[in-house]
Amino acid sequence: MTRLQREPIDYSALVETVRARAAGAVVVFLGTVREITGEQVTRALEYEAYAPLAEKSLAAIEAEMRQRWNLTEAVLVHRLGWLEPGEISVAVVVSAPHRHDAFLAARHAIERIKQIVPIWKKEHWADGSSQWIHPDGTVRATLPAKEADVGATGDT
Repeated sequence: MTRLQREPIDYSALVETVRARAAGAVVVFLGTVREITGEQVTRALEYEAYAPLAEKSLAAIEAEMRQRWNLTEAVLVHRLGWLEPGEISVAVVVSAPHRHDAFLAARHAIERIKQIVPIWKKEHWADGSSQWIHPDGTVRATLPAKEADVGATGDT
C-alpha cells in the first residue's frame, strides 16, 4: 500500500496494517522534520508533488521491494503540505517472516523514495527566508523573506 496524504501520519495504525501471523518482524522508519538544518533554525517544511507521478513512483518502489525480498506487507506514506519540527514527513512500515528481509526492504524503500519520487520541499527558516529543494537535493531558489511573500497564496 502506498499513498500521499496531507493529514498527520498515524504510524501505530500503519503498524497494525502490516502486522500478520506470518510476519516474524515489523520494521518502521519514520522521517521527521528536524529543528535545525545546517546552522538554520527550521520553522517548517512544505512538501508538494505532482500526485499521479509521485504515487506511481511509490507503487514502483513497493513492487521492487516485493520482488527482491520475502515480505508479508509493506506501507509507504509521504506527507504533503506544511509540516513543523517534530512532525512525521514519511513512513516506511514493512513486515516479513524474517528481520533480515524487513530491514533491507525498509532501507531500500527510503533510499529509493529520496532518489525517484518527485516531491519538492520548501524549507522555511526562523529568520523568514526560505528555499525550494528539488527532489534530487539541489537548491532551486533562495529568496529573502520579503521577496518570498510576493505572490503567496496563503495555502499551507
